[in-house]
Amino acid sequence: MAVKLLALDIDGTLLNPRGELTPVTRSAIQEARNQGTLVVLVTGRRFGSARPVVLDLGLDLPLISHNGALTKHVTNLETLLYHPLDLQTARDVIAFGRERGVDFVCCDDPDGLGVMILERISDENSSLHRYLAKYRDSMRTVEDIFDYLDHDPIQVMFSGRCDPMDEFARDLGAALDGRIQLFQTRYRPGDLTILDALSPVASKGASVMELALRYSIARDEIMAIGDNHNDLTMLEQAGIPVVMENAEDELKNMGFHVTSSNSEDGVALAIQRFILQKELTI
Repeated sequence: MAVKLLALDIDGTLLNPRGELTPVTRSAIQEARNQGTLVVLVTGRRFGSARPVVLDLGLDLPLISHNGALTKHVTNLETLLYHPLDLQTARDVIAFGRERGVDFVCCDDPDGLGVMILERISDENSSLHRYLAKYRDSMRTVEDIFDYLDHDPIQVMFSGRCDPMDEFARDLGAALDGRIQLFQTRYRPGDLTILDALSPVASKGASVMELALRYSIARDEIMAIGDNHNDLTMLEQAGIPVVMENAEDELKNMGFHVTSSNSEDGVALAIQRFILQKELTI
């Protein structure tokens, strides 16, 4: 069956380790589009930081951002799907993080390009400091986030070293059981985990399926490519699920197709095999 919708993760999947879109991958995506495949980027990134990647590819379809919490058109900023985090739940999530001393950012402004609300970030969290330095125009520092937060935000994001964040995620999930959905993005080489707390109905998989319904596309006609744990819901929903070679072994051992790494144009190879029907070994 022909692939009508290609759902692509961005970091660790579409982009190479230097954060670049290679000519080979760009060409393969264009060939897939020429063949009639809808290409949708599905990311844990904020809408504002992912939007330039979509525009660079010349895609005229919605962007699924914040791990499925917010789906918007990249040109007119029309919101198609939005699953905010309940206000009281957001406050409880933040309070739990404060008690444990974990760095957090509250993502807000679903109608615009997005804003990050934060209090203080620990000095040792160099990865988060580097990230925030790139998006200072989207930052707002407050003395007490509870004075700001009087409405449902998009999500709350935590970050820290991998093993402590694994423990924190287990404890947070147990404390707010059923009230939130947690998605971890692990970068073991840099010992960094990003943990997103979202509405319990938000996920990459759910938003991909909602978008597919809008275009009358069946599950068997969906291909998804990802590299991390936050991609699992869309991989499980896709008729053709593909995992990058640079993913953790836990994901590669789940029975999904495995393509080359993001340093070896793995997305292009997967497109060539499953969409363009070229005989390549993956």
